[in-house]
Amino acid sequence: MRQLSALDVAGLLTAGAGQSPLLLDVREPWEVEVVALRPPGAPWSHIPMHEIPARLQELDPSQPVICYCHHGVRSLQVVAFLLSRGFDSVYNLAGGIDAWSCQVDPSLPRY
Repeated sequence: MRQLSALDVAGLLTAGAGQSPLLLDVREPWEVEVVALRPPGAPWSHIPMHEIPARLQELDPSQPVICYCHHGVRSLQVVAFLLSRGFDSVYNLAGGIDAWSCQVDPSLPRY
């Protein structure tokens, strides 16, 4: 499955080369209220995992997408779903926002 580490994603977001990937947060609304991964200048969208099929038209299949959740399990399922729907450039943030908090930005609260 297509996975990127938190450090790889951080590098992609700061590289500035090509089209910026969309950070797709597939967690529940209460989780987004606790903490959200929104690096400056990075496109971000929140669509809970269970709403992805009904809201698929909100996503651009030509834009690179990096899905994330708390630990990377739900987002990995969303990656598989998007791949099956013709999205070519879709990846999972391995370890989710928890890995990002540990490896990239320790100022983000963990839950």
